[in-house]
Amino acid sequence: MSALLFALLVPEPAGDPRSARRDRLADAVAVGLAVCYGALMVSLGDATKPGAAIPWQLDVAIGTLCVLALLGRRRRPLGVALVLLPFGAVSVMATGAITVALFTVAIRHRATVVLWLGAANLATSAGYFLLQDDPPFPLWVDLLVRGVVTAAAIGWGLFVQAHRRLTQSLRDHAARLEAEQHLRVEQARLTERTRIAREMHDVLAHRLSLISLHAGALEVRTDASAEETAVAAGAIRTGAHEALQELRTVFGVLRNGAGSRPEPPQPGLGDLPELLGTARASGMTVGYTCRVPPDGPAVMLGRTVYRFVQEGLTNARKHAPGSAVQVLLDGAPGGELRVTITNPCAGTDGHAAIPGAGLGLIGLRERIALAGGRVEHGADGGTFRLQAWLPWPA
Repeated sequence: MSALLFALLVPEPAGDPRSARRDRLADAVAVGLAVCYGALMVSLGDATKPGAAIPWQLDVAIGTLCVLALLGRRRRPLGVALVLLPFGAVSVMATGAITVALFTVAIRHRATVVLWLGAANLATSAGYFLLQDDPPFPLWVDLLVRGVVTAAAIGWGLFVQAHRRLTQSLRDHAARLEAEQHLRVEQARLTERTRIAREMHDVLAHRLSLISLHAGALEVRTDASAEETAVAAGAIRTGAHEALQELRTVFGVLRNGAGSRPEPPQPGLGDLPELLGTARASGMTVGYTCRVPPDGPAVMLGRTVYRFVQEGLTNARKHAPGSAVQVLLDGAPGGELRVTITNPCAGTDGHAAIPGAGLGLIGLRERIALAGGRVEHGADGGTFRLQAWLPWPA
């Protein structure tokens, strides 16, 4: 019942499929109320008494036509009310349709306009009284009944108007918040891509410099042995392959203009112990297990792992302060490099978590996706798990 009442009070936004159904339901309720109220007034009022201005059959016929006119109240609420008001002076059956018309005007127009229409409706009540030969009730009774009903219809209509305005403002506010959240998410993605492009600048330049150096050596050393030539050619092939992989990642990533300050050399997998030591020095309890071969992955992959662990530690420090964090690296060339960071869920150790916007995980997903990997995160039995799988070429 409450859902039905809310649907009648607050229409769906324009274009919503439920809006047409809601309008049909509201029209049916309006027509039904107008018929029931008018019929009640016919049976209780002056229409069936001796001395009525018109026969009650004609009164009912006029009132029925007025009820049918309510079907146009959505398109012309004020016009329908102005057309129906005069019939209130001759037909008591029409008072139901007039009351609904006033309610509709109160939803759509200013209170001043509605109050003038309400006063006109009371005036027609006096006119109806004067047309009767022998009214069974005094004039004040007619004015009181119609005044109470008119005030109730106008008051309810003004309330519905205010309620709809409030609901619409809340919808607009929610839409703005959603749009702002989308902008923040997009900005986080662009920022992460820009940072990745900056990080790759030095590594890519280093690759190309090595390729140029080995190619220049082959050009100058015309007396090099076949073994030396093969070594240099292999270095050029490997460097070109790795540079090509990094170029594929750089393409599509937004970059700052040429005037931006160059970034310092970026950390890699070999810098993980230092990162974990810094975290421990700040008060975190961090366990580290590394099952990666000693030679480790390529520089680009190692840098991605470093940033992933860095963000994972930041996330744990924010959302589960004081909890023990476990970092696991596992994998081998030719397969996948798996990085797992686990910590107890927030609140399980009595420390208050720091609220966050969730943009760090968005950046992680963007970074790992650009490296061809995938990320999963979530709580499992009181433990929050953040995992990444990265392709590790042989």
